Amino acid sequence: MTATIPTADESVVDRRDPELRLKALLDRGSLRPIAARDERSGPDNSGVISARGQIDGAPVIAFVTDATLMGGALGIAGCQLIAEAIDTAVRERVPVIGLWHSGGARLAEGVVALDGIGLIFSAMVRASGRVPQISVVLGPAAGGAAYGPALTDIVIMSDSGRIFVTGPEVVRSVTGEQVDMARLGGPEPHGRRSGVAHVTTKDEASALETARHVASLLGRQGRLTPADVPDNNENGHDLAALFPAEASRAYDVKPVVTALLDEPGVELHAKWAPNVVTTLGRFAGRTVGVIANNPMRLGGCLDASSAEKAARFVRMCDSLGVPLVVVVDVPGYLPGLGQEWEGVVRRGAKLLHAFAEAVVPRVTLVTRKAYGGAYIAMNSRSLGATAVYAWPNAEVAVMGASAAVNILHRKKLAATPSEEREALRAQLVEEQIATAGGVGRALEIGVVDDVIKPSETRRRIAEALANAPAARGAHGNIPL
Repeated sequence: MTATIPTADESVVDRRDPELRLKALLDRGSLRPIAARDERSGPDNSGVISARGQIDGAPVIAFVTDATLMGGALGIAGCQLIAEAIDTAVRERVPVIGLWHSGGARLAEGVVALDGIGLIFSAMVRASGRVPQISVVLGPAAGGAAYGPALTDIVIMSDSGRIFVTGPEVVRSVTGEQVDMARLGGPEPHGRRSGVAHVTTKDEASALETARHVASLLGRQGRLTPADVPDNNENGHDLAALFPAEASRAYDVKPVVTALLDEPGVELHAKWAPNVVTTLGRFAGRTVGVIANNPMRLGGCLDASSAEKAARFVRMCDSLGVPLVVVVDVPGYLPGLGQEWEGVVRRGAKLLHAFAEAVVPRVTLVTRKAYGGAYIAMNSRSLGATAVYAWPNAEVAVMGASAAVNILHRKKLAATPSEEREALRAQLVEEQIATAGGVGRALEIGVVDDVIKPSETRRRIAEALANAPAARGAHGNIPL
């Protein structure tokens, strides 16, 4: 069922109505309030509705802040309802979805409201890694209501969503900066710059539909059926045809990811650190997470932001029991002063830690190249990969053979007459590939399990994932 906001005369129906929003999220007729509002505080005074419901027939827990009441500001009663909803989801082992449109803590309640916001945070941390937590930001989410979504696994922002700790007026009074709500905390800054938002959408209906898709992927993960996975060319998915003929040419890896999956998945952080693609989708009938270097951006190099992005994705998938498929075409880490100052060592270490800690089945495919420290970081055998496959012309090495020859044989090349130099260089490059590159040496020492044809890629990955014992990381999903 597609999520839709029922059309109506705006003078009659307020589109911020919390029940309307919940009904648009959940399967028709499935909404069941968890508890009546606190009558001692007066009708509708908590500012929150929490409910059981279904998405594509699977159970979920959902809550929504009431933007029609005090701008969705949260008092102790509403905070308790949210915390109880999250705890209920943990007990029942189902996803929990929060619809956020809130100005934060109610000023009139003072520290009591602040304590209530803290109860929400505590409940979210208890639930982290135990059940999927999805946030949909449909309007301003300020102060404590900004950190609520940020603590969850996936944050979806509609075009009207705004996330900020302090609003434009406070920013202007304290720093003198002139900024509006959209530029301060809208989908563009959080989708492209900060990385707070995993998905941004064109409108509220699209945001709710995306939440339904993600909840279905994480809440009903399915089962791998390798026998139903044909060779790619039989399925109309010719992976090799998606790569340029010249090995040095850039290409967009997103069509490759789509061709690997049964159907288009949900890309997370599409605009933030786009040199790595992270996507949730179905593969051989089961939910998987796909991580892929994207040579269209920064040549596919890893950098500080992309390493952090990938690390959080790995930890989320591991904590929720989602197997991983890692598509590698990486020339190394991006060099430069800016990268060192931005913490490429510290943030790159997060990716190493995430993969080394992960226990879910995780298969790596090297399509063209895997060089240097980035080779290690992209789910190498040494970090515990379930299986590592490579295509026939792939290279696994400290660096590209040509660059290595220029360093190792600099003096020899310089001493060779110019008319003979290129022939010598070509010979040395071939020798370098034979001894330290290509996939031959990697096969010898067991860091690559097998060289496979592009046409059999989907089937071989499905078999490797299906044959690995199911596992799930015993940790939460801290927002790295």
